[in-house]
Parts: sequence; structure tokens; C-alpha cells
Amino acid sequence: MRFDDLDTKLRKYETAYDFCIPPENYIVVRLDGRGFTRLTKEIWQFEAPFDVRFRDLMVETTAHLLQCGFNIVYGYTQSDEISLLFHLNDDSFNRKERKILSILAGEASAKFSVMHGQIATFDARVCILPNQQLVDDYFRWRQEVNAHCYWMLRKSGHAVGEATAQVKGLNRQEKHDLLFSQQINFNELPAWQKRGTGIYWKDVEKTGLNPKTGEPTQTTRRQLFTDFDLPLNEFYSEFIHQNFF
Repeated sequence: MRFDDLDTKLRKYETAYDFCIPPENYIVVRLDGRGFTRLTKEIWQFEAPFDVRFRDLMVETTAHLLQCGFNIVYGYTQSDEISLLFHLNDDSFNRKERKILSILAGEASAKFSVMHGQIATFDARVCILPNQQLVDDYFRWRQEVNAHCYWMLRKSGHAVGEATAQVKGLNRQEKHDLLFSQQINFNELPAWQKRGTGIYWKDVEKTGLNPKTGEPTQTTRRQLFTDFDLPLNEFYSEFIHQNFF
């Protein structure tokens, strides 16, 4: 059989289950480090749940993802996860889910591994959100106080499933009380530990010189900004609505 005939015959099997995310829906991709619970504790020996060295690896990985070809307007990272908000009109790869997820998971895995010097992999999933309120709800959800409680329970001997289930059933005040019972005052923790870190584009004024006249000139350039002091609650909602819609 000729190549052209084989290509026509088999290409349809490769693309039979392609799903394209419908337009006018927001795309949020969440990436999680595969096996990072064990790796950070047993192999890499980072201090759980928060280690500045690990934080910086995750921040740099997130920043890389905002520059790898998609129109991503906001990246958020906390602990071993990354959430990415796409511009509403981004149509990279015709919004094919498999292309978006495979590229971002590959880029994150490669960037983190190269920086850290040891192999690390990320998985990825997509949230298709039909309106701005759900985008707001999503990022409010990811900012909840979970990591400190989870790791405190793990250090106390609870299994992964037990710790996850116990934290899931607690409201915000109960989480604060649980931490306080172990001499951890949530209010005194650094903002990036409580609220995560945001990475997004900002327009920055730059002063230069006109090469012909030697006179000072003002230009505006777009560059990435890392925000270690994100707002909380309704102020976080306001921040999201003002900057990313």
C-alpha cells in the first residue's frame, strides 16, 4: 500500500477522539507534580510543605509556561501545582485539548528537570469555564488554606488519603484552629505560603536615550511580574477581574 493511502487510512484513528474546546469558554489548565509528595520528602529533601528553593523552581516553571507559545494571561502556583488562565480568544492549535495538555505538561516537566538537575514530571488537566464568575471561583478555590494542614497531618502519621479527607471537611476557621493546635499561627506566615504566588504580565515604563538626538525617551514594555503578596477573599476576586478579563 502506498504511503498516501496508509496516511489517509490511519490518520482518522489518530484524530478520531480529538476534542476542541468551544470558543467563548475560558480555559484553565492545572498541572500537578507527579509523585512530588514522595520526591520532595525522600529524594530531594525539601522542607514540606514550603521550601523557598522548591517555591522558586515552581515560580520559574510557571513563568516559562507563560512564554511557551500560548496566550496565557495568569499563572498561579502553590505547593506542587500550577494553574494557568488562557486569554478568552486564544485559539492555539484550534484549541485542541490533547495538544494543549501534552505541550504544557512536557514544557513544565522539561523546565523543572533542567533547573533542578533531576527528572521531574507533571500531569495536566483542563477546566472549561463558561463565564468569568466560574474563573473567579476556580482561583478562589485553589487559594484555600490546605497545604499547611495537609502536611501537618502527614507529619503526625496520617496516610495520604486520611490527611486529604480530613482537610477537605474543614472550613477556614477549623483549618486555622488545627494549625494553631500545633503552634502554627496562620496569620503570621509569609503571604506566599498562605495565598500562593501569581505570575502575570505588566506594562513597565522604561527610560532610554534616542540614539539620534541623545534625548531621553519613554517606552512601555511588557514583562512578567512575580507577585508574592496576592490579596485574599473578595480582594482577590477584584484583582482577577481588574487584570485578566
